[in-house]
Amino acid sequence: MHHGGSLMLLMLSIILGIACGDSRKPSIPKTVIRQSEMSSRSENEFERNMKVLIENIRSLSGEEKSTSTMTAPRERIAIDSTNLDTYFTIFNSLFTIYQPMLINSFIETLPQALVCVLADRQHCGWQADLTSTVSSALNEQILSVVSSVKAQTCMSTSNLRMADSTMAQLNSFQDMLTNVLSSDLPLYLLSDNLLALWNRFMDMTIPPVMSFMSEFILSALKTPVDFLKLGLQFGIAIPTLDQSEKCQQGDLKQLIMWGMNHNVSWSFGQSLLDMFLAPESPPCSFPSPECQATSSIQFSRTGTPLVDIPTTSLTCEQQNLTQLNKTLCAAILAAKSQESYVLYQMCQALSMLSQTEVTKVWMNTCHIIQNVILPLMEPCSDPATAKSSRIARSTLSLSKLLCDYQNWTVGVAVDPALVTMCSENDRAAFILAVCNNVEVMLELVKNPSNDWVWEFCSNTSDTYIVNLYCSYNMWTAETIDPSIVTFCWDNDKDRFEGLMCDSMDFFMVVFSTETNNWLKPNCSEPPPQIDINALVAQSCKYSEWKNVRAVTTDQLSLCIQNDETRFINEVCVNHTFVSALVLNSVNAWVEQYCTYSIRNPPTSPPPLNTEVWCNYNTWTNTSVDPTVVALCWQYDQIGFRQNVCCNLPLYEKLSLHLDNQWLIRECSNNNTTDLLAQVCVYSDWSQPIIVDMSDLALCADLDAENFTRNVCANVTVLRNLLANLDNTWLLEQCSNLTASGPGCGAGNGGSLMGFCPTEQCQYSSWALKLPDPALLALCWDYDHANFISFICADSFMLSHITQEASSLWVGTLCANYTAPHNESVNGSSTTTLQPCLTRELAKRLNWTCSGDFSTVCQPGGSQIQGLRMLLRCGIKILQPRLENLMTTQVTSVVHQATSLGGVLLLALEESQITSLGVTENIRLSVLESVIAYLDKETNFDNKRVLLQCFGKVLISLMPVGRDGPTNFFLIKEYFRIPLSHLRSVLSAADIMIVREILQYYNRNYATLQLTDDYLHTMVSVLFQIHLPKDISLFPEMGLLLALATPSDIMSMPPLQNNIHALSIINFSIKNLSLEQRQAFGQWFSQSMSLLNVTASGLSFIRDTGNLIAYLPFQSFQNLSPAQLLDGLDVLKSNTLGLLKQQFIAQSLTGAFSNLTVDQFRRLGSLSCLAHPSDLMAYAGTEAFSVIQDDIRTCAIQGFSFPSNMISSLVLNASELQSPSSLPPQRVSQLAPFLPLLGSSVLQQLTSSQLMPALSTLASVPFTPAQAGVIIDKISANLSLALPGSGHLSMLGSLVSGVKVETLWTLPSDVLLEALPGMSLQTPGLTPPQVNAIVCRLWGSSSVSQWMDKVKPLLSSTPLLSVIPQVPLLLVRDTAVSTRLWNTQQAKVLFKEAILSHPSLSQQEFVSLGTMATGVDCTDLSRLFQNLASLSPIRDILTFLKELSVPLHPSLIKCIIEDLYQFDFFPELLGDLGSQIAVSLPLSTIKKFPPDKMDSLRKMIVQDPHFFLLLPSNKQAVLVDKMVQRLNMYSGLYTEEEFRSLGVVATFVADEMFSNLDRSFFVDSLEFLRGFCYNVSKRVLVARMLVEPGTFGPVTKWTSETLNQVDRFLFFLPNESIKLIPLGLMNLERIERLFLSQQQWESGELGSLCQKPSELFDKQQFVLQFFLGFLRAGLTTFPGLIPTCENLHVTQPAAWTIDSLRNMPPAVFRRCLELIGKDSFFSPYQLSVLLTKTKEVYGMPSSFNSSVISQLGRIATQLSLDELASLRLSEIQSISAMGALNTWTSRQLKTLFSTVLNSTRKTPGQLDSSTFVALGHIVCGIDASVMRSLNPVEFSKAVLWLGRLRLSCSEEQLQRLIGLLSHSLVFGPVSSWGSEVFIEIGAIAAGLPDIAMSALVREQIEGLSPLAISLIPAGKFAVVFNQAQISMFTYDQAIAVTNSQRNALSLVQQTALSMVLNPAEDKPIDIRDLSLGVAVHPCPFLYLSTSILIMLLLLSPANPLG
Repeated sequence: MHHGGSLMLLMLSIILGIACGDSRKPSIPKTVIRQSEMSSRSENEFERNMKVLIENIRSLSGEEKSTSTMTAPRERIAIDSTNLDTYFTIFNSLFTIYQPMLINSFIETLPQALVCVLADRQHCGWQADLTSTVSSALNEQILSVVSSVKAQTCMSTSNLRMADSTMAQLNSFQDMLTNVLSSDLPLYLLSDNLLALWNRFMDMTIPPVMSFMSEFILSALKTPVDFLKLGLQFGIAIPTLDQSEKCQQGDLKQLIMWGMNHNVSWSFGQSLLDMFLAPESPPCSFPSPECQATSSIQFSRTGTPLVDIPTTSLTCEQQNLTQLNKTLCAAILAAKSQESYVLYQMCQALSMLSQTEVTKVWMNTCHIIQNVILPLMEPCSDPATAKSSRIARSTLSLSKLLCDYQNWTVGVAVDPALVTMCSENDRAAFILAVCNNVEVMLELVKNPSNDWVWEFCSNTSDTYIVNLYCSYNMWTAETIDPSIVTFCWDNDKDRFEGLMCDSMDFFMVVFSTETNNWLKPNCSEPPPQIDINALVAQSCKYSEWKNVRAVTTDQLSLCIQNDETRFINEVCVNHTFVSALVLNSVNAWVEQYCTYSIRNPPTSPPPLNTEVWCNYNTWTNTSVDPTVVALCWQYDQIGFRQNVCCNLPLYEKLSLHLDNQWLIRECSNNNTTDLLAQVCVYSDWSQPIIVDMSDLALCADLDAENFTRNVCANVTVLRNLLANLDNTWLLEQCSNLTASGPGCGAGNGGSLMGFCPTEQCQYSSWALKLPDPALLALCWDYDHANFISFICADSFMLSHITQEASSLWVGTLCANYTAPHNESVNGSSTTTLQPCLTRELAKRLNWTCSGDFSTVCQPGGSQIQGLRMLLRCGIKILQPRLENLMTTQVTSVVHQATSLGGVLLLALEESQITSLGVTENIRLSVLESVIAYLDKETNFDNKRVLLQCFGKVLISLMPVGRDGPTNFFLIKEYFRIPLSHLRSVLSAADIMIVREILQYYNRNYATLQLTDDYLHTMVSVLFQIHLPKDISLFPEMGLLLALATPSDIMSMPPLQNNIHALSIINFSIKNLSLEQRQAFGQWFSQSMSLLNVTASGLSFIRDTGNLIAYLPFQSFQNLSPAQLLDGLDVLKSNTLGLLKQQFIAQSLTGAFSNLTVDQFRRLGSLSCLAHPSDLMAYAGTEAFSVIQDDIRTCAIQGFSFPSNMISSLVLNASELQSPSSLPPQRVSQLAPFLPLLGSSVLQQLTSSQLMPALSTLASVPFTPAQAGVIIDKISANLSLALPGSGHLSMLGSLVSGVKVETLWTLPSDVLLEALPGMSLQTPGLTPPQVNAIVCRLWGSSSVSQWMDKVKPLLSSTPLLSVIPQVPLLLVRDTAVSTRLWNTQQAKVLFKEAILSHPSLSQQEFVSLGTMATGVDCTDLSRLFQNLASLSPIRDILTFLKELSVPLHPSLIKCIIEDLYQFDFFPELLGDLGSQIAVSLPLSTIKKFPPDKMDSLRKMIVQDPHFFLLLPSNKQAVLVDKMVQRLNMYSGLYTEEEFRSLGVVATFVADEMFSNLDRSFFVDSLEFLRGFCYNVSKRVLVARMLVEPGTFGPVTKWTSETLNQVDRFLFFLPNESIKLIPLGLMNLERIERLFLSQQQWESGELGSLCQKPSELFDKQQFVLQFFLGFLRAGLTTFPGLIPTCENLHVTQPAAWTIDSLRNMPPAVFRRCLELIGKDSFFSPYQLSVLLTKTKEVYGMPSSFNSSVISQLGRIATQLSLDELASLRLSEIQSISAMGALNTWTSRQLKTLFSTVLNSTRKTPGQLDSSTFVALGHIVCGIDASVMRSLNPVEFSKAVLWLGRLRLSCSEEQLQRLIGLLSHSLVFGPVSSWGSEVFIEIGAIAAGLPDIAMSALVREQIEGLSPLAISLIPAGKFAVVFNQAQISMFTYDQAIAVTNSQRNALSLVQQTALSMVLNPAEDKPIDIRDLSLGVAVHPCPFLYLSTSILIMLLLLSPANPLG
């Protein structure tokens, strides 16, 4: 049953003795196991047969040997003939002996026995002993057979031995076959009828034959293939990924083996067929016209492989064999498959062995195969040296027979083909006899075909050959050889050229031969290496240029070229010096230069990479910035004109942009004269240079006339250009441009190309000298008939010409022609077409092959090669048909066999046993199979192994060109790698693969759809892993710089000295983020030190470029003032931090006291950061006006200054004493500083002064009180109510001073005209003004048509004004869905919009736009339930996230609760957006896996606004969970971690923050000052600052230290502050510290995360301590009295009350409004200030409206009588009083009465604007009086009043609710929706108990947190049950006060806690929780926690509350 495989194994066992005979000596079997049933007769018969067998074997071997050693199998036994009958007798006897045993169990136990023997085990059984005995006896006989076969093979292939009759018969048969093929018989036989019969016969016979053959092939191949596969699996270890996700790079053998295990469809059959049936060189060795050997000889040199791939050699001695469980045996043993019984037995036997024994089995088996196969694979031995028992017919070796080098210098010239053959086949002798023999060498190179010999010899021994032939002292004019000259010039140019330049005699010798005239030695002396910086420093000392005559012209040129900026600033501006200089006419040009340069100062543009920026191919489909268009025009005009001006669609697209209008002018005036002059330099083309093909095309198209004359008519130029085969189009081009005619002369109508076939196509001379490719092409095109006659018809000439690679096309074209000259009747000659037999046979058989028959169809072509090609063609045609007829199993076995055969051939080739070029032949097949596998494979784990373990070998197989289909398949796969595997796979990629990836990305980045995470990961790997290995990758990474993180940048290798790399960085750095720029600066600083900076020249900054601007300040501060001044333009063109700007300004103004006007202009706004004392030194100079202009510009831009800078540089004390005398121009100049002067100064200005300066004043941010003063002054000159006058718009920021009473009177047209401009002003309109405007406009029925005008105040429009307009808005306003509605407005619009759509679809919901924020929970839940799938819900979330209006907390809660029900909720996290994400319950956030937590981190970092609005404790807990899950909590808090957390980086736990990397802390103080710090973090920062390693002891801090510490100084404890040197802390520095803190607090981040009161005490201490207020024994002196400027810069309350009280009245008047706004004065201090105010202004009854508006908190100290005496008739003064929240109830009542008395109105007459102005005074209205208020007017003001924390009583609030529930307003409370509750805000706290307890969910959602906090505690506990409390949002729950919480029941408290932290396991109130370190819980913790929670919940005063 299984005997077929066993018989094969039996044959292997017979030859076992070849390898192991000496280890197992043959002897009588020690143990013979017989079955009990065996008879003695059988035993005797078996023994007799065995003896007969042994005797026969011994007689065959020729001597009686008992044993035969098998340790030296390589000894070859040569015999003349082999008696096959004897062999047959032996095997017949063997079978006769074994037959009884085969019947029994011998075959079944043979695998085990064989394995046992191969493993060198003892006692393996009688089968093993018998096998060893027989094998030993047959050892020599088997080797004899192998030697005989090899000898006969060598004889059949040798042309030197032809005596054998067999060989003669074979040659006769070959000759006969050739003669038949040469005749016409095959064509007659292949008639149509015969072919049809043959096809029918094949169709009928092939299927049954294949059916029969399939079974035979399967049975014949299956077992050998399995054994071969198993063996190769043992010997070839397949790379796999280890635990660290790394693997060794595999070679091609391992790739094929891996593919067989992973279902890769290798198809090597065709490749192997091509390899064995490829055309071979003809058998003749000596070329002649009859033997076309020359064209077939390929002279090539093997180059080094592109990729260094480690190969695994398949040797017999290898020890690291593959484990059995990783081979085929693992599956066989696991399945216990009986499909291959022998293989199963073999695997079972191997499984019993140890790894050492398996290794022995491998070694012994390998030696067996090696000993048998190796003799067959070795080349035939040299007949002269072979050891043979026969006498060779000729003892001549190859060198003596053919390569007779001694005779090459005598007689006829040696054939080039023979020279080539000898160099390839007799290399060693060739080198000795030719390369080392000058005489032979010179004789050979006389023939141009042997020029390659020079290269061959120089490659063998470069130095020796050069020394041998380039002995210049031996050269004479008579002996010099041009070929040697060429060789020496190419290989020894430096010495050759130097000798020619130094020796005139040698020069004459070389040029004595005209052939050497092409040499062009460069004998000019190389310029010495000059240190240009040192030369400039020495020569350009302008201060020493006293003597004009001593300044030379060279010196002037040097300084202008290398020190241009300083030359202009120091020489050109000195007109006296220049005038003296130009007295010498030689220097006249200097004056012109200086005149031009002063008007046009030089700039230093960065180098531009036009390939990156000017990628015109992508401009058609992308939006191109106009600046890029202009940049490309400037730096790439040639390419721009070709690709833009000449590309009409692109030109039209770009010219549509307004900024690109210049294109119309430039492109329409497309004068190409200058362009052609630059490109078409025909004079240069006569030299052998490479001319760009695009330039050729441009000249041919646009300069046809000159092109025809200079190219087409110039043979030299044309030939040079045609040397590049890509330029062959020139032939057709020139033929079109010229007129051909008969003859060749110009006068004969000849061609302008100058080509004359009769003169230049001298075919007879081509036999001596080959024509160049251009002439060959010209003769073919223009002398076609003669070319065919003389070349195609002459086989020798054709062969001679086609030996050059560039001329192979001739053979292809000539293959269609033969050249028999047939004389026709009329005597004319014709060329007839003679068919090619091989091609004709293929056509007759209908075989369409891709092979080129031209090589065999050309004259003299080999018929045998044609037969081979025909055979290959037939197999290719029949192969698919045969494969279709084979079963799947047979096909699989055949494919496995071919694959394994490929592996074996590769192994043999690597061992240099064969040289078939296997790799090159199967290369494309491997790539195609891998492509197909990658396309269909879905398991990335397999793809990953292929890319990671075999990427190197795959990239080496890829073709070098870029046009094949397999070029980028591998590279594309790297862009499809899943993100989770990208880092490991890309890290293991070879550098060449990485380079290909970068190049592919650079070409296709616009079309590659890669995620940000993918790109960031890729960049991280490239920067951190591959770039350090190979810095040459950096130029390819230019596009990726913007994606590099700081840690990536810091990991870059040292490239600071690489000019190209620095230019790339400098060019790209402005497109990077500030964080990336700083990282590059820090990276660059690693190579710098103080010595490097100071030792560099003045131009150090300019030389370094933009990168220098981003150095850490620790390095930046080492720059000298001279360097800063020289590089100022570079620095200012970059983004500098305030610290660096201040350093530059103070360094320059402090070091130089003679800066020029131009230098101050260059300094610009940096002057504002200089010390005022340094700037005052320029008072009275021309530069001082520039300084004042700069300071004025800074003030306009919002920059704040120290007080002494304003008082000393801007303000004049005399001017302030008499403001009315200021001219209007001076008023305009002082406009930016007028807000600092206060209302008192403005009061003194007149209308005639203000009106001319109105345009300037309109842009200054005055306070409403100050603006009111100005408006009062100029109102008589304005007609605000006049439509079309535009006066209201002209006011700009002064509009805040327009009285509300005036706005009431203005027509709607005037308001609409001015409203868009007014809304943009700062500080903008006041609330009463806004209310007056919107109520006026929204009261019109036409408001729906004015929406574009009123939209700036849309969110401030009362709900009651919007509700009536809703239907019209939905109909008339086409942009209603894009308006910025507030939530309550969106809700009423949403309800109206969906009346006709009760069931919203996704599309309908999205179409609502901003109105969709008004959706209620019910509708939203219904929408989500209807969609209920990931994609549409993700679209809804994306829509909500991208809305330009915030979502209400109730809507956020609904979204979270609805989405949490879906299983795919975790997948939606990235789509929630920051606002929803940070609102997720902490119980949900803490469950996030690391990837989801990282997504949350990214959302917060990108949009931190909503995170900063969270309660501080939730911020801390959220960040704590985040850093723990992201594994950042422990260890060093690194810079990378800090930056990755963004704004939340300072919200981490104190323990983590204290581990902040100190080096990062010191280098990044300016960066760190931009973050939020709570109390504990401020303490930690202070500790870090005073650490010795930071800045040293505080007592030794310097001015630079304080500049870096800046506002962090306020974090220091008082004890540390006192240690700062007093000399450093002057008033200017203190003011700068205050300004820095104020700037931070007013910023976007500071305004959200820090209260101004937190640092006031520290600020006050710093000011009062260092100004002497707190120092004992120091008496007060007048200098300590602050000015108004001091108070503006610092803070009034920071000064002592005595210093304020002692202020002069005029100063106090200017500062009154500022002092009144300060919220840090105590009541006592306010009373003192009130006294001071009365001293200045008199009694309160005399206060005018302006003074009342400025009083601020000082007014709270007025008595009731004084309050009653105030004149509160204007809205402005009422608003000032109503904005204060510290009034007592009695004061409020008095104020309300005063308002009524002053305005002479009753409560019912008060309008909405008055209510808004009343503010907190509303609570001064008696409850009984509130009934009489106008409910409509009050409801229009409730939007503002509801935002105030009113001190009204519960009764008052209820009265106000009564007004709002009026039928004319919102109706009954029960009908109110959430929009009404949102609108009324805090007023909702006045709802009656019954109404509040009846609130439903929708109404509760509208309650503001402020309203909830104002509900009395007792009422709160009564009206809200636990169900209603559970409906609270987080914001509402967090607003519950402690008193309210304590009044709740346990159930209510639990409900509240569940809202704050909806944990499934335990409700925890996280309000006021302190944070601790992360700990690991122990069992006791769970018990103690449970008890603690119970105690907390039962406690009446819950500490957690």
